[in-house]
Amino acid sequence: MFEQLILFVASLAANFFSALSGGGAGLIQFPMLIFLGLPFGVALATHKVASVALGLGATLRHLKESHLERRFSLIILGAGLPGVVLGAVTILQIPERIATLSLGLLTLGLGLYSVFKPRLGMEHAPKNRDGAALAAGMAGLFVVGFLNGSITSGTGLFLTIWLIRWFGLDYTRAVAYTLILCGLIWNGTGALVLGMIGTVAWDWMPALLAGSILGGYLGSHLAIRKGNLWIKRAFEIVTILIGVKLILG
Repeated sequence: MFEQLILFVASLAANFFSALSGGGAGLIQFPMLIFLGLPFGVALATHKVASVALGLGATLRHLKESHLERRFSLIILGAGLPGVVLGAVTILQIPERIATLSLGLLTLGLGLYSVFKPRLGMEHAPKNRDGAALAAGMAGLFVVGFLNGSITSGTGLFLTIWLIRWFGLDYTRAVAYTLILCGLIWNGTGALVLGMIGTVAWDWMPALLAGSILGGYLGSHLAIRKGNLWIKRAFEIVTILIGVKLILG
């Protein structure tokens, strides 16, 4: 019972901040599973399954705002899902330290980039939705999908910043797309693949799922109420913390 309580509290905190900033639940949840005794592969599959509940909790809140466009949602799914599957299949063959160090440097760079771009994500100005620019954007979505399928810590943040930088979304809309499409569908696909080729600690799942759903809903609620500047600051804090954590190990 005490172990379940620890899992619930950690999952609630991780997914609350993830829903607020547009990613990063793995900063707390994934290392916690390893700390509590799960092997890397089992912790990876277990976290991926639990992270689907974050998308569910966020979806319950964000759908009330109707921020998602059907065509753009299909573009994100169509470009990203093949990368998710490829990443999930190959992750266990990549040296863990090399992968986490590279991801740490990239994630830290995202946070610093946002800090030094004060107007980034403050206005919704859609762009690059047709022709060669759209093709380049979809290639970026494929790469982000690969990272999402392979590495668990904070990869939703890459989708958030890509939607802002390349496609011109503001933080509120970008986070909505990330939490619903990445959190629910991308992570669900990755969880299915990892569940088939790996092992999931199902007895740990009830507490993780409860914390993920509740944290996702509450974080999304606060993000919607506070708006772009709050989300931008939360994004910067979470990305810098994740980057430092992954680099230091």
